[in-house]
Amino acid sequence: MTKGAKSKKEDQKLKWWQLSLLGVAGTIGTGYFLGSSLAIEIGGPAVIISYLLAAAGTYVVFDALSRMTAEHPEQGSFRTYAKKAFGNWAGFGSGWLYWFSELLIMGSQLTALSIFSRFWFPNTPMWIFATGFGLLGLLIVFFGNKGFDRVEDVLALIKVAAIIMFLVIAVALLAGWIGGGVYTPKLPITSKDIFPTGSLGLWSSLIFAYYAYGGIEVLGIMSYRLKKPEEAPKAGKVMLILLATVYALSIGLAVTMVPLHVFNPKESPFVLALSSDHLKFIPHIFNGVLIIAGFSTMTASLYAVTSMLLTLAKEGDAPKLFSHKWKDKYPFFALCLISGGLIAAIVMSLLMPGKVYEYITTAAGLMLLYNWSFILLSSGKLLKPSVWSGFKRWTGLLLISAAVTGTLFHKLSRPGFFISLLLVSLIGVCDLIVQHIKKTHADDDSPKEDEKDSAEEYRHLAGGPGFRIKGIRMRKSKL
Repeated sequence: MTKGAKSKKEDQKLKWWQLSLLGVAGTIGTGYFLGSSLAIEIGGPAVIISYLLAAAGTYVVFDALSRMTAEHPEQGSFRTYAKKAFGNWAGFGSGWLYWFSELLIMGSQLTALSIFSRFWFPNTPMWIFATGFGLLGLLIVFFGNKGFDRVEDVLALIKVAAIIMFLVIAVALLAGWIGGGVYTPKLPITSKDIFPTGSLGLWSSLIFAYYAYGGIEVLGIMSYRLKKPEEAPKAGKVMLILLATVYALSIGLAVTMVPLHVFNPKESPFVLALSSDHLKFIPHIFNGVLIIAGFSTMTASLYAVTSMLLTLAKEGDAPKLFSHKWKDKYPFFALCLISGGLIAAIVMSLLMPGKVYEYITTAAGLMLLYNWSFILLSSGKLLKPSVWSGFKRWTGLLLISAAVTGTLFHKLSRPGFFISLLLVSLIGVCDLIVQHIKKTHADDDSPKEDEKDSAEEYRHLAGGPGFRIKGIRMRKSKL
């Protein structure tokens, strides 16, 4: 393919339905395949309500971001809008919130991949799998993404195929077309069956429902590639309807096929539901698909944090060292910092093998929601105000607040809340320091007060600052 042809291909515009399908395939990951087990354990079958509420809240965020992209086309990121709306401090905060959220998401994904791998090797420590997957992901990003984008397309199709496979086999098991199910199906009908942990359980499960929609902010930025940017809200609406439908159906089938006490954060609820005496190979196939799908989303997150760190460093919101590339090609220094974060996640999996997934997943979901709050607040400043847009924005913020506060009411999610507060405090302190340094440098670079007065006094006189004879300054600079 010639350079011109390649450039033309990259500039091809998307139709709204193509963006919808990209969103569905790109969003589904370990947050759904394994994170749903946490949601079910905390809230029971009522988590379906949580997933529907989270879909509504996620749509509001996507809608706000896509409208900002349509009205203020920026191929940078949502941090650009935060910076425009509130100033440099907001750009710094939004960028680092996203960076830490994606780093935690990677830690959560590494843990999930280790849990899936232990399905076959139950006696192998989790940290060994986490180290292997982490090193493989770092190598892929280090040597560039040439060809990996095509692999990502294939992996996205595999994820969608896995969900379809689950739905078909689950229906076949329930209908009796395939016999030998390990558990006796029971449809939750009574309020006690649907809300086994009450309203607090439903409230606490909301964070894990939101986590399953993580990544939607990237799709909002991609809306600039639409043939008709004004169709971005429609693309988001269809995408989230599809996601919410898939999530509700699959979780509904899982809680019907598996007793509530069997769900646990160490196994995918869908692998449990597919257990059958006549189809013993199916859980193994599905588990393999989960590992492939999880690794693809982890590597995508790794690309995201690397790109964000390079951008932050280039714009002075991170040490310049991280913008340098070894041999002008390999982001060695950025990956060293990211490796430190992954090592921390691996150490946590070693020290707390029983609860690390719950803690990291909760903290990752919260950091993601803090950044989504930035997006909604920025839209209030940058978009044309209206009653309807204001209603949507504040509804979205209310749902996000509900998800954040809900983590305080359950022992599995509470530690993650305090981890997120610690990270936000760290970002806030660093933000204050960086803005102070920038202001000090700006003051030092600006002319002193008496120089300003002198400049104003002689501005209109020959030889003054405002007077210029063509070529004089150029000739002086050469002496």
